[in-house]
Amino acid sequence: MLLASAVVVWEWLNEHGRWRPYSPAVSHHIEAVARAGPRAGGSVVLGQADSRLAPYIIDLQSMHQFRQDTGTIRPVRRSYYDPSSAPGKGVVWEWENDSGSWTPYDMDVGITIQRAYEKQHPWVDLSTIGFCYVIDFATMGQINRQTQRKRRVRRRLDMVYPLVSGTLPKSQSWPASPGAAAAPPAPTCACPQCLLVMSVKAAVSAGGLGAATLQPRKAPPAPPAAPKAPAPAPGAKAADGTAAARGSLKVLASQGGRQQAASTPALSSVVSAASPPGPSAGPGAGSGKASRPGMGTLNRSHLQRLAIAQSRVLIASGVPTVPVKNLNGSSPVNPALAGITGILMSAAGLPVCLTRPPKLVLHPPPVSKSEIQSIPGISHTCRKTTKKQAKKGKTPEEVLKKYLQKVRHPPDEDCTICMERLSAPSGYKGPQPAIKPDLVGKLAKCGHIFHLHCLVAMYNNGNKDGSLQCPTCKTIYGVKTGTQPPGKMEYHIIPHALPGHSDCKTIRIIYNIPPGVQGPEHPNPGKSFTARGFPRHCYLPDSEKGRKVLKLLLVAWDRRLIFAIGTSSTTGESDTVIWNEIHHKTEFGSNLTGHGYPDINYLDNVLAELAAQGITEESLAQEKD
Repeated sequence: MLLASAVVVWEWLNEHGRWRPYSPAVSHHIEAVARAGPRAGGSVVLGQADSRLAPYIIDLQSMHQFRQDTGTIRPVRRSYYDPSSAPGKGVVWEWENDSGSWTPYDMDVGITIQRAYEKQHPWVDLSTIGFCYVIDFATMGQINRQTQRKRRVRRRLDMVYPLVSGTLPKSQSWPASPGAAAAPPAPTCACPQCLLVMSVKAAVSAGGLGAATLQPRKAPPAPPAAPKAPAPAPGAKAADGTAAARGSLKVLASQGGRQQAASTPALSSVVSAASPPGPSAGPGAGSGKASRPGMGTLNRSHLQRLAIAQSRVLIASGVPTVPVKNLNGSSPVNPALAGITGILMSAAGLPVCLTRPPKLVLHPPPVSKSEIQSIPGISHTCRKTTKKQAKKGKTPEEVLKKYLQKVRHPPDEDCTICMERLSAPSGYKGPQPAIKPDLVGKLAKCGHIFHLHCLVAMYNNGNKDGSLQCPTCKTIYGVKTGTQPPGKMEYHIIPHALPGHSDCKTIRIIYNIPPGVQGPEHPNPGKSFTARGFPRHCYLPDSEKGRKVLKLLLVAWDRRLIFAIGTSSTTGESDTVIWNEIHHKTEFGSNLTGHGYPDINYLDNVLAELAAQGITEESLAQEKD
């Protein structure tokens, strides 16, 4: 595609399927290496641009980011945007997360926000790009349209992303010149980390997929060579490549043991006669020119042989060891690449050894019906919900009258809903309620003061269930209910213990919500919604506090507060059933995802989340068991 100019933003794909932008400084660094072509080596060490990204390396040929300490690999891409958009002006929009730090929006979201900001719109609705949020520029806040939860947002200036002109290459087109790829790559710098990355690629490029050998710069005379395996006759079955590799590794280990610890190994490669031919075998394969395969094209056994051989020589040179995960894991990407981690970390002076990763345990061992028990103190083992209609016969003004006190002389401060002075009329410009815009009221419990006009408008935009939540302090007036679609909640005891709770059995909760059609209280009435991942299994310890949490969860279920319909933060899918800010533990025997055990603070945290929804021990007296 031909453009006069564009800004380049390098992005990586997170576990939720969203493309997240690198910072302008890191994008400049990646772009500089990409523009340098093969002479720069094709690998980008992100720690050179941002010390916080020290574990990460990008391989430009395969367009993947590799994390050295865990072996995790993620795709990267090179995206182009209009120079007049947010990245072309160095504008970054961010939202405040639960820990109080700031997270940048995805690039397309940031561009949308900046476009509305420049046009001096008072707010922008992000539902047009798949997010159930409204950004209010007056308060610099993000409002969840489903839950009314508010977060702070901010606009800051940073470096402008790199600018390119003319013909824009494809994001996967590195190197630009096909012929240049066969040339020996030069290291990006002289640090041991970059040297070793380049040496590994040079070995792969020169020898195809064969086993690589390590030769010291000043090596003593080599011992007698091991007997060479006979080459298979045409049409005969190749010998066992694993056995041949073991023989090669024994020779490598003995060579490595004799070299000086101060010597730096230089890589060369030889192809074992017993090794199967690489992908380049075929017409022209005997020309002596080896194609340069990407690391993603190497199979597991060859990468492991390469990694183990190099690691043994490095360890023989005196490098100590410490664990690196994912050598034999079941990652979606080739887990053998974790072996390269050992090489990179060793070259950087970090200790390395290769171990097995922990296993994800989502579900308990099988449980028979006879082993399932009901929970003492809680009747039944199942709850169903249907759509509850809001109470009719009361206008919004009549509902709010129960919670408000009139204020005859408003203080000299702003209404936090419309941001106009309380002494002036309400600044709300939407559908006008049947109430004067200059009336002011104070909420009875918390004492916060607002325009009555604004409170009525806020109530009309909510669930209209007879309850009200203070927009400033979140105090709840009345009984708050949600928009959870109809479904079923089962709960019982199973005879297995959770990690960290070995002294008791486990409460298992099973939620099941079928897909259906959205009602008038949902984002898109009349439109169908999906329900992914059901039935969903959740776990609590069968302790005193665990049973207390379960009782309160039952109240939340009856009030339709556990689930909602919105946009999934995991998949980005809209009009689907999502969790509604009450966290559940869905991982039974491990805590790899953060949704499992042990977690000593979980029960206290979920009690606080329930209280934020207006569900406390006092609520139990209001609900039938």
